[in-house]
Amino acid sequence: MSVVKINVLTVPAEQREVLEKRFASRAHAVESSDGFEWFELLRPVDGTDNYLVYTRWRDEESFQAWMEGPMKAAHQGAGAGEGGEGGERPKPAASGSTLWSFEVVQQAAPKGE
Repeated sequence: MSVVKINVLTVPAEQREVLEKRFASRAHAVESSDGFEWFELLRPVDGTDNYLVYTRWRDEESFQAWMEGPMKAAHQGAGAGEGGEGGERPKPAASGSTLWSFEVVQQAAPKGE
């Protein structure tokens, strides 16, 4: 059964562009991970400052393997595109983060696909 992880990032208005550029610079970083199924970065449009980072995984084990490997390395400054040429790590764009977890129990796709 697939699992969905939604990271809710609180991002002040002045940091939105920074956050989006950082995600763009890491485009495709997660796609080769075993068990990865889907990614979306969702920008708020209704007056909130919460971005949603939606990922879908084959199972919990696949997500945990990514968290302990590639994701951990990227957030410790080992990943490219983290804002500079060496030197110190840039300040986080988000001021807070909460991880929501779900199991997929029902899904639908457009007819004919």
